[in-house]
Amino acid sequence: MANIKDIAKLAGVSVTTVSRVINGIPYVSDEKKEAVLRAMELTNYERNMNAVHLIKGKTNLIGVVVPSIKRPYFGLVIEGIAEEALKNNNNLVLIQTNYEEHRELEALKMLKLKQLDALIICSKISNWEIVEEYANYGSIIVFEDARGRSVSSIFVDHYKSCMEALTYLSGKSHRKVGCCLARKSGTSSKQRELAYRDYLHNMGEPFDPNYIFYDAIHFEDGEWIVQRLTAMHNPPTALLVTSDQVAAGILACCKEREIDVPSRLAIVGFDNQPIAKILNITTFEIPLMEIGRELFLRSISGGFFQKEIPVKLIERLTV
Repeated sequence: MANIKDIAKLAGVSVTTVSRVINGIPYVSDEKKEAVLRAMELTNYERNMNAVHLIKGKTNLIGVVVPSIKRPYFGLVIEGIAEEALKNNNNLVLIQTNYEEHRELEALKMLKLKQLDALIICSKISNWEIVEEYANYGSIIVFEDARGRSVSSIFVDHYKSCMEALTYLSGKSHRKVGCCLARKSGTSSKQRELAYRDYLHNMGEPFDPNYIFYDAIHFEDGEWIVQRLTAMHNPPTALLVTSDQVAAGILACCKEREIDVPSRLAIVGFDNQPIAKILNITTFEIPLMEIGRELFLRSISGGFFQKEIPVKLIERLTV
């Protein structure tokens, strides 16, 4: 493939002139510009974009680290990020990790090597110390509570939101409340479980380990959750559910088994996803698309930034 020296020789001009034409810099006569363009066409010349990026110090590529694209929760965040990327003439590099640390490290190394302009981490697996180290090489923002850390973040206080949900259910006369969580080791799950235990302690209620349902992630998980509920001698009268997808799965199984919602089992979800609107599920709204938009804008603006996003109760028919 022809290089810039070949183009200069064929066009009968200097390498500097060719460089100016390629990069749209003025001060080149029309005659010389036409000669360079003709030589480029004859040789099918294409710019080495890696070299251009090194010169400009910018790739227009934003990395997005996500554990799975199958979960609607992350899908809505990515949709918000993608909308703003399009408006700002940036492209996204999607890195799906499945919570495998080496995949997340690959994305961090891409930032260090200047293959990305910024990195958005929707849910991390690496230690904070590692993320903080790589934040020295470029813009990183996480969708996670990073208070006390030198990493930019937009986050939901899951402890606080869980307390709000439990207080709401208590106001509806529910004393026996179960809690469905996602990954047991996940940050949000740990915060919600802590809130759940603290709430029971404050209310003088005993902690029943059977009332916690870990690894509740997908719609299909509603089936085994309802199976466990129906096998209990003293089941909870309400469930606080990690996401609307799981809440919808539980609601569907309750209908199949003729378990009346909300008289026999009240259900509260999180996120206010479209499925919650369709099925009239009471939920706490997390504006995921708006969060995605702001994650993108903050990633390209740089600078240190931390912001808590409040949740909002949406009352419908499942409580």
